[in-house]
Amino acid sequence: MPRLGLRPHLLVALLTFATLIVSCRSPQIGEEIVVTIVADGTAQDISITAGSTVSQALQTAGIAPGSLDRTEPPFYTVLSEGDLVTLTRVVEAFETEEIIVPFERQIIRNETLAEGETRLVQAGVNGLEEITYRRILEDNLEISKSEVKTVVLKEALSEIVMVGAQSSYTPLNIPGAIAYLAGGNAWIMEGSTANRRIIVSTGDLDGRIFTLSPNGEYLVFTRKSKKPADEEINTLWAVRTRNLEPKLIYLQASNVVHFASWIPGTNSVAYSTVEPRSAVPGWQANNDLYRVSITGGSPRRLLSANSGGVYGWWGMSFAYAPSGVLAYSRPDGIGLVDQDGGYLKPLLEITPLNTHSDWAWIPPLAWGADGNSLYFVSHAPAPAPITSEESPYFDLSAASFSNEAAVSIIDSTGMFAYPSVSPIQQIGSEKSFQVAYLQSIFIEQSDTSRYRLMVMDRDGSNKKMLFPPSDSNGIEPQLPTWAPADIEGQANDFIAVIYQGNLWLVDSGNSEAYQVTGDGLINKIDWK
Repeated sequence: MPRLGLRPHLLVALLTFATLIVSCRSPQIGEEIVVTIVADGTAQDISITAGSTVSQALQTAGIAPGSLDRTEPPFYTVLSEGDLVTLTRVVEAFETEEIIVPFERQIIRNETLAEGETRLVQAGVNGLEEITYRRILEDNLEISKSEVKTVVLKEALSEIVMVGAQSSYTPLNIPGAIAYLAGGNAWIMEGSTANRRIIVSTGDLDGRIFTLSPNGEYLVFTRKSKKPADEEINTLWAVRTRNLEPKLIYLQASNVVHFASWIPGTNSVAYSTVEPRSAVPGWQANNDLYRVSITGGSPRRLLSANSGGVYGWWGMSFAYAPSGVLAYSRPDGIGLVDQDGGYLKPLLEITPLNTHSDWAWIPPLAWGADGNSLYFVSHAPAPAPITSEESPYFDLSAASFSNEAAVSIIDSTGMFAYPSVSPIQQIGSEKSFQVAYLQSIFIEQSDTSRYRLMVMDRDGSNKKMLFPPSDSNGIEPQLPTWAPADIEGQANDFIAVIYQGNLWLVDSGNSEAYQVTGDGLINKIDWK
């Protein structure tokens, strides 16, 4: 047989290929490989067993990584011959720093001062905060610094400066006292519209609660909270109006949005609360009721938290009769509160309004001056196919406790009619009173419409428009405020309203209107 042979050049190629295969094969377990580790500013080559991870290589090199340290490639990576491992030292450090918080400057326009005159009401004081920072360092170089905690060591006190804005409006004599809220501060007029002075100058009144005691001696109000809105909305306070240097009284209550009022014949205030929420509208109503004395003591519960009926998440409101009887109003009806038993006694169901939004409508409510009737806004039906809950029509109605009847007395007033009852008037041998209310200009859009001030007799007769004139813009929805009776018990015809940010007094007898202020800053009033 012929002998098989290889050509010399083919034999050389095969031997070379075999050598390469042997030299390029992967290291087997138990064999040694060399890798380079860069850590703490130095590089070193080490021999490790094939199949070792980055963590094992560091351990072999005697390098201990910290809990925040990181490597490239990651700790769990299996290494190969010649790989490079880089260890980055990561340090987390906390440090505190005290910073000065500059005080703010508030300017209050004061119509009791001459134009251009200034007066320092309160000197400003800088505040102090302690801020804690979290620093991240990689190989001793800072890569991030973030604020993690702020502690107020000292509150900043605003500088308050009065600037004269004297107007030419003729002063009017007034019975009692008018309190008004302007620029976050509370003011009071007594005896004459020319006699004005500031009684709360903190600049943080939110206007949700702003009510004088029946004798005008105390004002109860809410202040914006310094805490985040989803923790606390506001706080409830009182101040004695007749002190030359009024001192604020904290009433140990917070998150008061819908209702707070003086309890007739007492030195106590009743209020209802909500629970703050981060979602709109910013709260979940408790629909509860508490009372607290302005002379001290802890609040006492009158009504436990409850669902509040349809749309009860928004809340409910209340109104005291002169006798102390308490009525409630909520989106689906009105009734009375048994203050001793702590429960509700429904009187009349009202079709709740579906706003298709994040607010709910609470029927405005007011007691008659004799305490025998309730005036309220009712939700009227609409022609088909509009559903009853979506009807745009609202009437002013009255419920009588003498004959247990409820009737509509003025049609299509609008949802924000806000009835307001005058003091008792002695007409001959008969005692009577009037009712002021608001009439929407656009009946079918009363949620956004402006309104006109109206007045009527207690039975709905003799209604007439008072203010503003029909050729002028209307007023924003608000509660008209009657002047109190004079010292002889005679009723006064004046009604106070806010128009374009100013206080106006309207004579319900002759429809004359008088502008009292001109700075355009007023958003709440009360008159007692």
